[in-house]
Amino acid sequence: MARKKKRADSQASDAWLVTFSDLVTLLLTFFVLLLSMSSMDHEIISRISLAPPGMQQIGAAGGATPSTRIKVVKEILEDPETIMKNKDKLKDLLLPDVNLPPTINRKEALNDIEILQHPEGIVIALTDRLVFEDGSYTLTPVAREVLNTVSDVLNFSTADVNISGHTDNTTYPNVNSFELSGFRALSVLEHFLLKGHRPARFSVSGYGADRPLFPNDGSDNKIKNNRVEVLLKTTQWLGRYT
Repeated sequence: MARKKKRADSQASDAWLVTFSDLVTLLLTFFVLLLSMSSMDHEIISRISLAPPGMQQIGAAGGATPSTRIKVVKEILEDPETIMKNKDKLKDLLLPDVNLPPTINRKEALNDIEILQHPEGIVIALTDRLVFEDGSYTLTPVAREVLNTVSDVLNFSTADVNISGHTDNTTYPNVNSFELSGFRALSVLEHFLLKGHRPARFSVSGYGADRPLFPNDGSDNKIKNNRVEVLLKTTQWLGRYT
Protein backbone atom coordinates (compact mmCIF):
# COMPACT_ATOMS: atom_id res chain seq x y z
CA MET A 1 0.00 0.00 0.00
CA ALA A 2 2.80 2.38 0.80
CA ARG A 3 4.29 1.94 -2.69
CA LYS A 4 0.96 2.80 -4.38
CA LYS A 5 0.63 5.95 -2.29
CA LYS A 6 4.15 7.06 -3.20
CA ARG A 7 3.43 6.57 -6.93
CA ALA A 8 0.21 8.63 -6.68
CA ASP A 9 2.03 11.43 -4.87
CA SER A 10 4.67 11.47 -7.61
CA GLN A 11 2.05 11.78 -10.37
CA ALA A 12 0.33 14.63 -8.52
CA SER A 13 3.59 16.51 -8.05
CA ASP A 14 4.35 16.27 -11.81
CA ALA A 15 0.94 17.60 -12.92
CA TRP A 16 2.06 21.22 -12.68
CA LEU A 17 4.59 20.61 -15.45
CA VAL A 18 1.78 19.97 -17.96
CA THR A 19 0.01 23.19 -17.01
CA PHE A 20 3.24 25.20 -17.18
CA SER A 21 4.05 23.76 -20.62
CA ASP A 22 0.61 24.75 -21.93
CA LEU A 23 1.09 28.26 -20.56
CA VAL A 24 4.47 28.66 -22.25
CA THR A 25 3.00 27.49 -25.57
CA LEU A 26 0.18 30.02 -25.32
CA LEU A 27 2.58 32.84 -24.49
CA LEU A 28 4.83 31.93 -27.43
CA THR A 29 1.85 31.90 -29.78
CA PHE A 30 0.76 35.31 -28.47
CA PHE A 31 4.17 36.91 -29.01
CA VAL A 32 4.44 35.49 -32.54
CA LEU A 33 1.04 36.99 -33.30
CA LEU A 34 2.16 40.39 -31.98
CA LEU A 35 5.33 40.24 -34.09
CA SER A 36 3.42 39.44 -37.27
CA MET A 37 0.97 42.29 -36.65
CA SER A 38 3.77 44.80 -36.03
CA SER A 39 5.55 43.91 -39.28
CA MET A 40 2.64 44.63 -41.63
CA ASP A 41 3.59 46.00 -45.01
CA HIS A 42 3.47 49.79 -44.58
CA GLU A 43 3.60 50.27 -48.35
CA ILE A 44 0.35 48.31 -48.72
CA ILE A 45 -1.26 50.40 -45.99
CA SER A 46 -0.24 53.64 -47.71
CA ARG A 47 -1.57 52.41 -51.06
CA ILE A 48 -4.92 51.43 -49.58
CA SER A 49 -5.20 54.97 -48.16
CA LEU A 50 -5.59 56.18 -51.76
CA ALA A 51 -8.93 54.45 -52.04
CA PRO A 52 -12.34 56.09 -51.53
CA PRO A 53 -13.77 55.67 -47.99
CA GLY A 54 -15.72 52.52 -48.85
CA MET A 55 -12.67 50.78 -50.25
CA GLN A 56 -10.56 51.80 -47.24
CA GLN A 57 -13.02 49.96 -45.01
CA ILE A 58 -12.74 46.85 -47.19
CA GLY A 59 -8.97 46.91 -46.90
CA ALA A 60 -9.04 47.49 -43.13
CA ALA A 61 -11.59 44.79 -42.45
CA GLY A 62 -10.53 42.11 -44.89
CA GLY A 63 -6.76 42.58 -44.98
CA ALA A 64 -4.56 43.89 -47.79
CA THR A 65 -4.84 40.99 -50.21
CA PRO A 66 -3.68 41.38 -53.82
CA SER A 67 -7.29 41.31 -55.05
CA THR A 68 -8.15 44.13 -52.66
CA ARG A 69 -5.30 46.25 -54.00
CA ILE A 70 -6.48 45.66 -57.56
CA LYS A 71 -10.00 46.68 -56.55
CA VAL A 72 -8.54 49.87 -55.09
CA VAL A 73 -6.86 50.66 -58.42
CA LYS A 74 -10.12 49.94 -60.24
CA GLU A 75 -12.10 52.27 -57.95
CA ILE A 76 -9.58 55.07 -58.49
CA LEU A 77 -9.66 54.57 -62.25
CA GLU A 78 -13.42 55.01 -62.25
CA ASP A 79 -13.28 58.34 -60.41
CA PRO A 80 -11.63 61.04 -62.61
CA GLU A 81 -11.21 63.48 -59.71
CA THR A 82 -9.54 60.89 -57.49
CA ILE A 83 -7.23 59.57 -60.15
CA MET A 84 -5.89 62.92 -61.26
CA LYS A 85 -5.09 63.84 -57.65
CA ASN A 86 -3.24 60.57 -57.09
CA LYS A 87 -1.96 59.70 -60.56
CA ASP A 88 1.71 59.55 -59.50
CA LYS A 89 0.93 57.01 -56.79
CA LEU A 90 -1.32 55.13 -59.19
CA LYS A 91 1.55 54.91 -61.70
CA ASP A 92 3.64 53.36 -58.94
CA LEU A 93 0.87 50.80 -58.38
CA LEU A 94 0.76 49.93 -62.06
CA LEU A 95 4.53 49.41 -62.30
CA PRO A 96 5.35 46.22 -60.38
CA ASP A 97 8.69 45.53 -58.76
CA VAL A 98 10.41 43.95 -61.74
CA ASN A 99 13.92 43.98 -63.11
CA LEU A 100 14.12 46.90 -65.50
CA PRO A 101 16.53 46.92 -68.43
CA PRO A 102 19.89 48.60 -67.72
CA THR A 103 18.96 51.56 -69.92
CA ILE A 104 15.90 52.47 -67.79
CA ASN A 105 15.74 53.13 -64.05
CA ARG A 106 12.49 53.09 -62.05
CA LYS A 107 12.09 56.88 -62.14
CA GLU A 108 12.37 56.90 -65.92
CA ALA A 109 9.98 53.94 -66.17
CA LEU A 110 7.39 55.80 -64.11
CA ASN A 111 7.76 58.75 -66.49
CA ASP A 112 6.96 56.36 -69.33
CA ILE A 113 3.49 55.77 -67.84
CA GLU A 114 0.93 58.54 -68.27
CA ILE A 115 -2.56 58.82 -66.77
CA LEU A 116 -4.82 60.96 -68.96
CA GLN A 117 -8.40 62.13 -68.76
CA HIS A 118 -10.63 61.33 -71.70
CA PRO A 119 -14.27 62.22 -72.47
CA GLU A 120 -15.17 58.51 -72.12
CA GLY A 121 -13.06 57.61 -69.12
CA ILE A 122 -9.40 57.22 -68.25
CA VAL A 123 -6.38 56.49 -70.45
CA ILE A 124 -3.32 54.56 -69.35
CA ALA A 125 -0.61 55.53 -71.85
CA LEU A 126 2.60 53.48 -72.10
CA THR A 127 5.49 54.80 -74.16
CA ASP A 128 7.30 52.56 -76.62
CA ARG A 129 10.58 52.81 -74.65
CA LEU A 130 8.85 50.84 -71.89
CA VAL A 131 6.61 48.65 -74.03
CA PHE A 132 8.36 47.93 -77.36
CA GLU A 133 11.78 47.75 -78.89
CA ASP A 134 12.53 50.63 -81.24
CA GLY A 135 10.50 50.21 -84.43
CA SER A 136 9.01 46.92 -83.22
CA TYR A 137 5.59 45.72 -82.05
CA THR A 138 6.86 42.89 -79.81
CA LEU A 139 6.06 43.46 -76.13
CA THR A 140 8.99 43.74 -73.71
CA PRO A 141 9.02 41.71 -70.44
CA VAL A 142 8.42 44.93 -68.46
CA ALA A 143 5.41 45.73 -70.65
CA ARG A 144 3.92 42.32 -69.94
CA GLU A 145 4.24 42.89 -66.20
CA VAL A 146 2.51 46.27 -66.40
CA LEU A 147 -0.22 44.87 -68.66
CA ASN A 148 -0.73 41.99 -66.23
CA THR A 149 -1.65 44.55 -63.57
CA VAL A 150 -4.01 46.32 -65.98
CA SER A 151 -5.50 42.93 -66.89
CA ASP A 152 -6.19 42.21 -63.23
CA VAL A 153 -7.96 45.57 -62.96
CA LEU A 154 -10.13 44.70 -65.97
CA ASN A 155 -11.28 41.56 -64.16
CA PHE A 156 -13.06 43.81 -61.66
CA SER A 157 -14.55 46.13 -64.27
CA THR A 158 -17.24 45.75 -66.92
CA ALA A 159 -16.07 48.80 -68.86
CA ASP A 160 -15.35 48.50 -72.56
CA VAL A 161 -11.75 49.07 -73.59
CA ASN A 162 -10.15 50.73 -76.60
CA ILE A 163 -6.50 50.08 -77.35
CA SER A 164 -4.88 52.60 -79.67
CA GLY A 165 -1.39 52.66 -81.10
CA HIS A 166 0.53 55.86 -81.87
CA THR A 167 3.94 56.73 -83.32
CA ASP A 168 6.04 59.84 -83.61
CA ASN A 169 6.94 61.28 -87.01
CA THR A 170 10.11 59.20 -87.35
CA THR A 171 10.18 57.14 -90.54
CA TYR A 172 11.60 53.63 -90.79
CA PRO A 173 12.57 51.81 -94.00
CA ASN A 174 9.75 49.61 -95.27
CA VAL A 175 7.59 50.47 -92.22
CA ASN A 176 4.26 52.26 -92.45
CA SER A 177 3.50 54.25 -89.29
CA PHE A 178 -0.20 53.35 -89.40
CA GLU A 179 0.58 49.67 -89.72
CA LEU A 180 3.17 49.84 -86.92
CA SER A 181 0.76 51.61 -84.55
CA GLY A 182 -1.99 49.14 -85.40
CA PHE A 183 0.22 46.10 -84.83
CA ARG A 184 1.32 47.53 -81.48
CA ALA A 185 -2.30 47.91 -80.39
CA LEU A 186 -3.00 44.34 -81.58
CA SER A 187 -0.05 43.06 -79.51
CA VAL A 188 -1.59 44.56 -76.37
CA LEU A 189 -5.00 43.15 -77.30
CA GLU A 190 -3.51 39.69 -77.80
CA HIS A 191 -1.96 39.88 -74.33
CA PHE A 192 -5.34 40.67 -72.76
CA LEU A 193 -7.12 37.94 -74.70
CA LEU A 194 -4.56 35.38 -73.57
CA LYS A 195 -5.53 36.38 -70.02
CA GLY A 196 -9.08 35.26 -70.74
CA HIS A 197 -10.88 38.56 -71.40
CA ARG A 198 -13.88 38.64 -73.73
CA PRO A 199 -12.97 39.92 -77.22
CA ALA A 200 -16.32 41.72 -77.52
CA ARG A 201 -15.39 44.36 -74.95
CA PHE A 202 -12.30 45.51 -76.89
CA SER A 203 -11.75 47.73 -79.90
CA VAL A 204 -8.42 48.54 -81.56
CA SER A 205 -7.20 51.66 -83.36
CA GLY A 206 -3.99 52.65 -85.13
CA TYR A 207 -3.39 56.37 -85.64
CA GLY A 208 0.21 56.50 -86.77
CA ALA A 209 1.66 59.96 -86.09
CA ASP A 210 -1.68 61.77 -86.50
CA ARG A 211 -2.50 62.22 -82.79
CA PRO A 212 0.64 63.36 -80.96
CA LEU A 213 0.42 64.40 -77.32
CA PHE A 214 3.26 66.90 -77.84
CA PRO A 215 4.99 68.53 -80.81
CA ASN A 216 7.54 66.17 -82.38
CA ASP A 217 10.34 68.69 -81.88
CA GLY A 218 12.62 66.77 -79.53
CA SER A 219 13.57 63.27 -78.39
CA ASP A 220 11.68 63.54 -75.08
CA ASN A 221 8.46 64.56 -76.82
CA LYS A 222 8.87 61.83 -79.43
CA ILE A 223 9.18 59.25 -76.66
CA LYS A 224 5.87 60.45 -75.20
CA ASN A 225 4.17 60.43 -78.60
CA ASN A 226 5.39 56.94 -79.46
CA ARG A 227 2.94 55.06 -77.27
CA VAL A 228 0.04 52.68 -76.73
CA GLU A 229 -3.08 53.94 -74.96
CA VAL A 230 -5.48 51.73 -73.03
CA LEU A 231 -8.78 53.60 -72.66
CA LEU A 232 -11.14 52.34 -69.98
CA LYS A 233 -14.57 53.64 -70.97
CA THR A 234 -15.75 54.09 -67.41
CA THR A 235 -17.76 57.28 -67.65
CA GLN A 236 -19.26 59.90 -69.94
CA TRP A 237 -17.08 62.52 -68.22
CA LEU A 238 -16.95 65.75 -70.22
CA GLY A 239 -13.47 67.12 -70.78
CA ARG A 240 -10.34 66.50 -72.77
CA TYR A 241 -6.79 65.26 -72.42
CA THR A 242 -4.84 67.11 -69.76
